[in-house]
Amino acid sequence: MKHLIGKLERTIVFVLKTCLYAALFISFFGIMGIDNPQLLRFSRTSGVTMLTFVVAGLGMTAAYGRYDIGKRKSKPIISSIGLATLITDIVTYIELSIMNTNPANNTEFKFESIGLFVIVVAVQVMCITVFTYGGNWIYFTLYDPERCCIVTSSRESFLQISHAIDVFRKQYRICEVKDYQADDLYEAVLRCDTVFLYDVPIKERTELIEYCYRNMRSIYFSPEISDIVEINSKHVILDDISLINLPVKELSVEQRFMKRFMDIIFSAAAIVMTSPIWLICAAAIKIDDGGKVFFKQKRATKDGKVFEVYKFRTMKENVKNYSSVADDDRITSVGKILRKYRLDEFPQFLNILFGDMSLVGPRPEMLENVYLYTKEYPEFAYRLRVKAGLTGYAQIAGKYNTTPKYKLILDLMYIENYSILKDIKLVLQTLIVFFKPDSTEAFDDSYYTEHVAKFAEFLDANWKQSEE
Repeated sequence: MKHLIGKLERTIVFVLKTCLYAALFISFFGIMGIDNPQLLRFSRTSGVTMLTFVVAGLGMTAAYGRYDIGKRKSKPIISSIGLATLITDIVTYIELSIMNTNPANNTEFKFESIGLFVIVVAVQVMCITVFTYGGNWIYFTLYDPERCCIVTSSRESFLQISHAIDVFRKQYRICEVKDYQADDLYEAVLRCDTVFLYDVPIKERTELIEYCYRNMRSIYFSPEISDIVEINSKHVILDDISLINLPVKELSVEQRFMKRFMDIIFSAAAIVMTSPIWLICAAAIKIDDGGKVFFKQKRATKDGKVFEVYKFRTMKENVKNYSSVADDDRITSVGKILRKYRLDEFPQFLNILFGDMSLVGPRPEMLENVYLYTKEYPEFAYRLRVKAGLTGYAQIAGKYNTTPKYKLILDLMYIENYSILKDIKLVLQTLIVFFKPDSTEAFDDSYYTEHVAKFAEFLDANWKQSEE
């Protein structure tokens, strides 16, 4: 029975997705149609408004994420679809109010049926919540977690990847853990459905990928710099010879102009709109300990140029300067709130306006970190090929405790895939960070202690005690 259901996976997800999107559409037009009957019959207003809802919905779900049950946890799906739907509703609602500004309805612009709009949003939130939790429940009732084999090179690497996999324990079940040099490695691979290759040397990784592909095993592997280069290359044929080409990429004059234009307009607008929040933050900092409101720190941007980044002060004055850790006693009580909601970053709109930073780009690191990270990973200097940013791919996809190497990987993916549309998408996705409680997560050793015990037999079989 489950084998038959497995073949219907895409159909089941498609049906649930169609029902959800239909429910969102019907709830908007059904409820708003109470005071706007023209929405429920063939009319110019209904046609334009429905088209607006569909186009805006497609754009927002493309930016924030779709109804991908079975692939993501329920809360992130609810956050992304909920935010996409809310923005779609607002755009459509404003468009409807504009359409109703005519001699037959409203002689001057006014917002239509605000009470009904609030009901629409509430009903849609309930629909999204029910369909997401229900959809994931159906999916994981029908499908068992994939049997996984972790192939890596050290205890530390195992602990890192097992932590990530354990977050998605309904999707994956770790059944095998092997050192990439183990004698029975290939037998272990065949006993599993999916193979995670993490921190495996490129030569051995290539051989394992070919073996997994030959034996129909799904593969996940951690990328290196060379992989980023390859991902962003293009296939060309010279005569009858296939080649991979990676042209040298730099922002064109038009791209630089548009990026700077967007930076100025957005930062200026953001400073004006968030100015009340600035006043509240400044007052809270002063009331808390009476110290300085702003904090300045030297950071590195494009081509290694040093500038002073502005932030609201979140730490006690006259303390040692290094990246924050879990339960950091240097952080003030007000500072904890400012950091949690990223309010301490607002003064950086001034850096963007002055041209020190861009709206989107790799986050500017402290000079001490630039030195340390570049010493360990010389490729870290590649991040300085573009101007530092307030937000970026590494900030949205990663967390505070994401390792420097994988922040670098994410930043290089952004640099090599740059486009204005990509920048707009990342700006929109930045709102999702506020719904990620683990985005400011610091390192915690308790998880590792638990999993060392859980997988002790694997660890002892694959790595010598002297490597601990």
